[in-house]
Amino acid sequence: MALRFPVSPMKATLGTLPASDDGWAYEIKWDGHRTLAHIDGSSVRLQTTSGKISSERWPEVLDIAGAVNADTAILDGEMLVIGDDGLPSFDLVQARDASRHPAMFHAFDVLSINGTDTVDLPYTSRRDLLMQLVEPGDHWAVPAHHLTGGKALLDATAEQGLEGLIAKRVDSVYRPGARSKDWLKLKNRVRVEVVIGGFTAGTGNRSSTFGALLVGVVEPDATSGADDRLRFAGGVGTGFTHDVLESLRTRLAALETEQCPFDPAPPRPIARTATWVAPELRAIVDIAEFTNDGHVRHASFVGLVDD
Repeated sequence: MALRFPVSPMKATLGTLPASDDGWAYEIKWDGHRTLAHIDGSSVRLQTTSGKISSERWPEVLDIAGAVNADTAILDGEMLVIGDDGLPSFDLVQARDASRHPAMFHAFDVLSINGTDTVDLPYTSRRDLLMQLVEPGDHWAVPAHHLTGGKALLDATAEQGLEGLIAKRVDSVYRPGARSKDWLKLKNRVRVEVVIGGFTAGTGNRSSTFGALLVGVVEPDATSGADDRLRFAGGVGTGFTHDVLESLRTRLAALETEQCPFDPAPPRPIARTATWVAPELRAIVDIAEFTNDGHVRHASFVGLVDD
């Protein structure tokens, strides 16, 4: 039975680099919006992972229909926006200023061609079909995949400031809607030091500890040019064991204060329910990056500096 709109994409599982390259292919993990493109003649419908139509958001990509060597097709890929530094920027994808930063659709899989599903074909066969199917254009491409050199490629993405790799078993079929260990997310992380300035209330099994640490980074006060200030840099809500949660909550309780340590204070929805602490504890966290707003993205707690 032919796939129909909308299609739920296959998802990767967070993992580590395979011990051997045998049986694996590697693709660059691009930092954008997962998008499926449904081509029907000259018509193109772009779809988000939740099934919503996003075609109006990416008008420069809609001409891809003329570059597809089939009457109908369903492509899976990533919608990117390249920043002034030449790197994909998730912030620019969110901001969507097409006049300054046009989008680029990277197609990395094909689910259907001319009404015939290709999802049961192995990865390498789908890749061969995809290369023949899509002609490159100004706003779309079929990025390369690599059958060897996973470690070297992952190292190269880290050096270039890219997010990481996706490792895919060469014989894997495409399972719509499934999260599979046949596809692995291999993410580069940056380790940074932050100052703890507060925390949010926990819920569920964290109701007796906390939800997330509110953290900041110390930087010069541009207004006065004198004393440093603690600039709010977002929240850290993962990476804690039960024992760490309990221990940290005890230490934070001894530092509670009515005075917000951040300058300026965090946004009202955060500040309204936050518990502030004296900024005496420093933590090491792994992050994907700092956003354009200076906030930690995908932050995970590693430990306290003095531990």
